[in-house]
Amino acid sequence: MRSVERELIALGLRQGKSFREIGAWIGRDHSVVSREVDRNGGREKYSPLVAQRRADRLRKRPKVRKVLKSPFLTRVVHEGLRKKWSPMQIAYRLRLDHPMDHSRWVSHEAIYQALFVQAKGTLRAEVADGLRQGRIKRRARSRGAELRGKIKDMVLISERPAEAEDRAVPGFWEGDLIVGANNQSQIATLVERRTRFVMLVRIPHDRTAENVAPRLAAKMTTLPDVFKNSVTWDQGGEMGGHRKFTMATGMPVYFCDPRSPWQRGSNENTNGLLRQYLPKGTDLSGYSQDELDAIADELNDRPRQTLGWLKPIEAFSKVLLD
Repeated sequence: MRSVERELIALGLRQGKSFREIGAWIGRDHSVVSREVDRNGGREKYSPLVAQRRADRLRKRPKVRKVLKSPFLTRVVHEGLRKKWSPMQIAYRLRLDHPMDHSRWVSHEAIYQALFVQAKGTLRAEVADGLRQGRIKRRARSRGAELRGKIKDMVLISERPAEAEDRAVPGFWEGDLIVGANNQSQIATLVERRTRFVMLVRIPHDRTAENVAPRLAAKMTTLPDVFKNSVTWDQGGEMGGHRKFTMATGMPVYFCDPRSPWQRGSNENTNGLLRQYLPKGTDLSGYSQDELDAIADELNDRPRQTLGWLKPIEAFSKVLLD
């Protein structure tokens, strides 16, 4: 509140105006006027000069944020950032994990304010790392481009069962390759549409159909039967061996329309999240399958707003228990 507004409040009080009348006069809600007067001596003792001095003094002494005042919340925020959770994910998991203890709740806005206004040192570095949003922009895959439209016996996404659309039935996956430095390395990403459960597959050497399909099939055969409905892929030539994949897994492959990445929206979103771990320009050939599994485990342990702040691993397990 500005000093001129405090002068007008004092004038209104001397004239016997109500808080509502004063608020309308200065363009403030009447509750703001009421609190301003009450915390500065009330109607009889309100002084605009004293009120301004008090406001200036408090401005120099900002109160400690709830996040930084609570050792528990400070620890939870530290741990969440180290796992690359966003402030919103941290905030909503607190509500889910401590539904009856409001002292352990904090809004994501409060976390942001604490991080950017008062965080220093190590926490500041964690903020820079944890809040980074890697937006993937994959390069054209030359071999895939040559083979687009030449995949034999393609079945388009329009023929995928309708039950896949509303995500009510588990087992419908979306997949893609992300490509590393100089277009010379790649890994496969697979996301289950209902639970957002992620699997990563190491694809060494090259991304020919003969190399990709068997590795994807080996990964998918580890799944429980309830999660083996189908896979949706783009029209990249690396999935030219889809018939062999289907024979090995029992899972049909549906292909997106050309230049329609939104038809694999869950997978595109996950590929963006992966850039926190695998920045653009990284040589992906250096990652072992164990390292990729560890990255997938972190993503599957991250609360997701679209799941009501459950983690994908929790949603995945819930399907198995139902």
